Amino acid sequence: MKPPIRVLTIITRLELGGAQRVALYTASHLDREFFDAGLAWGPGDVLDDEARELADLTRFEIADLVRPIAPLSDLRALAALRSSIRRFRPHVVHTHSSKAGVLGRLAARLERVPAVVHTVHGFGFTPLQSAVKRAAFLRAEKVAARWTDHFVVVSGVNLDRGVELGLWKPEQASVIRAGIDLDRFRAGGDGRGARRRLGVPDAAPLVTQVGNFKPQKAPLDFIRAAARIAAARPDVRFVMVGDGPLRGAAEAVAAELGVADRIVFCGWWDDIPGLLAATTVSVLSSRHEGLPCAVVESLAAGVPVVATAVDGTPEIVRPGINGDLVAPADPEALAAAVLAILGDEKRRQTIGAAAADGLDEFGRDHMVQKLEELYRWLHGRNQS
Repeated sequence: MKPPIRVLTIITRLELGGAQRVALYTASHLDREFFDAGLAWGPGDVLDDEARELADLTRFEIADLVRPIAPLSDLRALAALRSSIRRFRPHVVHTHSSKAGVLGRLAARLERVPAVVHTVHGFGFTPLQSAVKRAAFLRAEKVAARWTDHFVVVSGVNLDRGVELGLWKPEQASVIRAGIDLDRFRAGGDGRGARRRLGVPDAAPLVTQVGNFKPQKAPLDFIRAAARIAAARPDVRFVMVGDGPLRGAAEAVAAELGVADRIVFCGWWDDIPGLLAATTVSVLSSRHEGLPCAVVESLAAGVPVVATAVDGTPEIVRPGINGDLVAPADPEALAAAVLAILGDEKRRQTIGAAAADGLDEFGRDHMVQKLEELYRWLHGRNQS
């Protein structure tokens, strides 16, 4: 039997997010008959303990791997990553997220790792950045692209955008969807129990948004849409799942608009299937995305989705079939789309019944299988 292919996954932080779940699940579920797996990350977030408890996995906690640009910490993190690579001797390094994407690929290049893969869950340069900052991040990505053998993207629009920007050629990138546990969400959960925990009446329509409180997710747009919905439908309640730097601002705007008593800010929630079982309409107000796992989870749970038509989201939300799409930064349109679904019970049920169709490519085992095929191909190419 051939010796296993060693794959080192590198990610900046293990917060509660789609990229982090992808990295953890992939590293822990590669077929151990054919692969040895390692994981390197910057500690200090909510999924650290989960990573530390994973069996049959070589772990490297890089204390100086932090999200902000910090030259001294970044240099120390680069040195620690190089040391981890020398110890693990990977055939493939696979990076996720912006900071780990740059430092991890540079470390792999300096240590002459045979194959380097980077997943774009959403570009690090965004429409919300200043022109100067955006240009700097794009330049950094173009430099790191030179150290990359293959890119994984979660949406077709991101693949095309990378080609357009000169980051890669079409044959250098593959669309592999971020995988979720489809069966868990399709099975549903204890919606009644979730409502009790949240203090939401059983009969009240519930509009939910799951996502961090960062500018990307535009939580203030959701609050402003909620105020419009509440004015038209006094029976509706709202839940915002997550946390982040804009939470205080979101709570302040909710109070200013008179809907603070209608919105539950529940922080990170430990039972998303149960919450979705209680949800009438799922919303995502993002200004930019790769392809949001929260939308896929909602659809798998049979919940109609109203989301902004940004990046990869239109590849999964089909207007009139499993939900609706609106322009970003338009709370009025967001509210109108939600009210249209809430106001037509027959349509809502039809959309909900179709929501879970066509999601097989988002299964997490399907994702791992595709990544294993990619690793084998890259390794075999280097052996020939």
